[in-house]
Amino acid sequence: RVPPSLVQFVVDTFKGQNMKLAMHPYGCRVIQRLLEHCSSAQRNNMLKEILEHTQGLAKNQYGNYVIQHVLIHGSARHRAAVIKSFHGVLLPLSKHKFASNVIEKCVTHATRQERQLLIEEILGTDKVDPNPPLMGMVRDQFANYVIQRLIDVMDPEQRQYLIQRIHRHLPNLRKIPYGKHIVARIEKIAGYNL
Repeated sequence: RVPPSLVQFVVDTFKGQNMKLAMHPYGCRVIQRLLEHCSSAQRNNMLKEILEHTQGLAKNQYGNYVIQHVLIHGSARHRAAVIKSFHGVLLPLSKHKFASNVIEKCVTHATRQERQLLIEEILGTDKVDPNPPLMGMVRDQFANYVIQRLIDVMDPEQRQYLIQRIHRHLPNLRKIPYGKHIVARIEKIAGYNL
């Protein structure tokens, strides 16, 4: 393990360049290793810059790995900041090739309360909406994996809420190729046929 004092010159050199480096094939790896080996103060300074650009980094082929790293290894405060930055844009990010992986990590590493907010955004606020965001996600080649991950990690109460909300959409879900996988996954985890 490298003492944080020995990497201070790297942290200083990267200041103002963290976003650019996070989007570089090698720079993203260096940023991730620095986040692991820095002191809390050094990490906070780097993350202050990175967290200002979470949506852009999530959509970048290399930057998404940095945001995923923050979600997996970051503090609760940093995870919460990342998750909060995606509120209101969950659907388009879930449909993006790189950002969908980040959203899967959000779902996996969110607290129960944060996950509930994500669920609400996915299900939509209108309980009688014929086309809630969920249906668009189920049809998408990337977003459907976000839904599958959500089903895997939600607690029984949240799963029951999801089942109640999607029940009227089951006929349509069964007709959609990815939708069949979603229904099968719910049935497997729930232990009964819908």
